[in-house]
Amino acid sequence: MQVVNHNKTTFLLMGLPDLEEMYIWLFIPLCAMYIVALAGNSLILWVVKSETVLHQPMYYFLSMLAITDLGLSFSTLPTMVTIYLLGQQEVEVDACLAQLFFIHTFSVMESSVLLSMAFDRFVAICNPLRYTIILPNSRVAGLGFAIVVRSFGLHLPAPIMLKKLPYCHIGQLSHSYCLHPDVMKLACMDTHVNSAYGLFVVLSTLGMDSILIVASYVLILHAVLTIASPTERLKALNTCVSHICAVLLFYTPMIGLSMIHRFGKQASPCIRVVLSYLHFLMPPMLNPIVYTIKTKQIRQKIIYFLQSNGSRIRVGQEH
Repeated sequence: MQVVNHNKTTFLLMGLPDLEEMYIWLFIPLCAMYIVALAGNSLILWVVKSETVLHQPMYYFLSMLAITDLGLSFSTLPTMVTIYLLGQQEVEVDACLAQLFFIHTFSVMESSVLLSMAFDRFVAICNPLRYTIILPNSRVAGLGFAIVVRSFGLHLPAPIMLKKLPYCHIGQLSHSYCLHPDVMKLACMDTHVNSAYGLFVVLSTLGMDSILIVASYVLILHAVLTIASPTERLKALNTCVSHICAVLLFYTPMIGLSMIHRFGKQASPCIRVVLSYLHFLMPPMLNPIVYTIKTKQIRQKIIYFLQSNGSRIRVGQEH
C-alpha cells in the first residue's frame, strides 16, 4: 500500500449520514446552538466581571467554565461550518491535528474546572467557616493556572506524535471534527505507543477527575445528612444542583460515546455523531442557561441588562 505524503493528506469528516441534502437546513439549528453558547458564556463572563458581589471563588470557577466552553465551541465550529454550510468534508492533516489538539485540551480543561467546582462546593458545605481561608483569590488563580498547564501540557505531544505517522489513503473519520482516536486509526503503521499515550491521558484526566467528583459528592452528602434541619439540608443541596447538571451534561454523553466506540462496533454511525454533538455542543449551550436559572444574582443582573437595553431601544425609537 502506498504511503501518502503528509502535505497532501486529507481526511473526510462525517456529518449526519444519509441527510446530505438537508445539511443547509441542519445548519440553522446548529448555528442557533453556537449563537446561544457564545452569547450565554460571554454574558456570564460580563456579569461576573461587572458585579462585585460575585467576586467569589464559586463565580471565578464559573467564569473558568464559561471560558472553557467558549474555547470548546470555537474549536468545533470551523469544521461544522464547512460541512453543513459549505458542503465540504475534506480537512487537511495539519488543520485536523490543530483542531484535535484544541478540542481535547478544552475538553480536559472543562473536566478539571468541574472538579475544582466540586471541591469548591465541598469546602462551602463541609467547612463553611474556613471557606475564604481555604480558597482565597490567590489559590483560585493558582488552580486556574494549573488547569491550563495540565491541559495543554498533556495534549501537546499528541499532534506531534500523530504528525510523524504515515497515512496510506484519504480516510473517513467518524465525526464532524477531528478526534485523536479517529485520526490514529487511519495510520498505516503500528500505533500502540499513540494508543497507550492516549489511554494514559484519558485515565489521568477525565477518569481521575470523574472519580474525585463522585468522591466529593459522597463527602458532601455525608455532611448534609448530619444537618438536623430538613430545610437547611435542602438549602445546602440546592447550591449543588447547577454543578451536578453541568457534570451530567459533560460526562453522560462522553461515557455513552466511549461505550459505543469500544463495544458497539455495529452501532449506526448516526448514533456516534449525535452522541458526539451531545458531548461537545450541548454543555457550552446549556451550562449558561442552567447557571442563569439557578443563580439568583446572575439572573437578576441579566434581567436588568435586558430591561435597560430594551428601554434604550424604545427611547431611541421615540426620538
